[in-house]
Amino acid sequence: MDCLKKTLLFLLSCMAILLSNNIVAAATNVGLNYGLLGDNLPSPPQVINLYKSIGITKIRIFDPNVEVLNALRGHQDIRVTVGVKDQDLAALAASEEAVNSWFTTNIEPYLSNVNITFITVGNEVIPGPLGSQVLPVVKSLTNLVESRSLPISITTVVSMANLGESYPPSSGTFAPLAREQLTPVLKFLSEKSVPILVNMYPYFPYASDPVNIDLNYATFNSESVVVQDGPLGYSNMFDAMFDAFLWAMEKEGVKDLPMVVSETGWPSAGNGDMTTPLIAATYNGNFVKHIESGKGTPKRPNCSIDGFLFATFNENLKPAGTEQHFGLYEPTDMKPVYKLF
Repeated sequence: MDCLKKTLLFLLSCMAILLSNNIVAAATNVGLNYGLLGDNLPSPPQVINLYKSIGITKIRIFDPNVEVLNALRGHQDIRVTVGVKDQDLAALAASEEAVNSWFTTNIEPYLSNVNITFITVGNEVIPGPLGSQVLPVVKSLTNLVESRSLPISITTVVSMANLGESYPPSSGTFAPLAREQLTPVLKFLSEKSVPILVNMYPYFPYASDPVNIDLNYATFNSESVVVQDGPLGYSNMFDAMFDAFLWAMEKEGVKDLPMVVSETGWPSAGNGDMTTPLIAATYNGNFVKHIESGKGTPKRPNCSIDGFLFATFNENLKPAGTEQHFGLYEPTDMKPVYKLF
């Protein structure tokens, strides 16, 4: 099925969900990451009500948190991506029985009234010491859901650290360990037509080199081409990063694999003038516009982008600095850090 058909089917399904649930807020195609690394977060039912009020129809949680999943019961209009904890990978990779037990404990109880659409095996563990454990668990969980004809896709979440080269985008190649650990996963996902999830933050390269990287290019605010890569012109860094990953996959023989942006965002504080609410609102607002436009990237112009913003709340148990300030909302009063939705 080509990208246009997929997009039309997705939009029709969203309309059907809205009509059947009488949601007041207009739905957005942008998802939100729901992190829990804070000691002052609102209750999960309050958070679900927030999502409904702003039209969020897909969220990502980093582990099968019982309180969150229970709060999601009956809210089938919200599609949920559930993560497998990194620390569980070793045991799951070693035993299919352990995988079955994990699924029975963490997913099975919610299948009847929680719309779980993805399970992600590990978060940014490839490339690294846990990277080799991802594929066995992905395969075991895939076999499990397929044997039961469950509409759940099994994948993993990786970062741009997998790229050894990324500039210009057509030079995108994987680093050696990424080639070893990630390429077999990508080939398996390609066989199953399941997307790879990639965390992608233009903020970090900008913050590391603000002299040579223009802020407008990093925040989707440039109106002209900044990077010309053969016939492809890039006016924003996000598209360049996205396409660099596509090029790297193609060089490993993986073509046309769907790619979902599992995280992107911009901190509103923590690093001086580079992290203000205005800049964060500009980046995240333009990302939302990019998603809602249905436009793709220069390399895949006819494939709309699927993505999640990071994160719902500022989380005070994350490392001090910018990591505590990626949230769209303050946890104590649930007021927006800046207007977005």
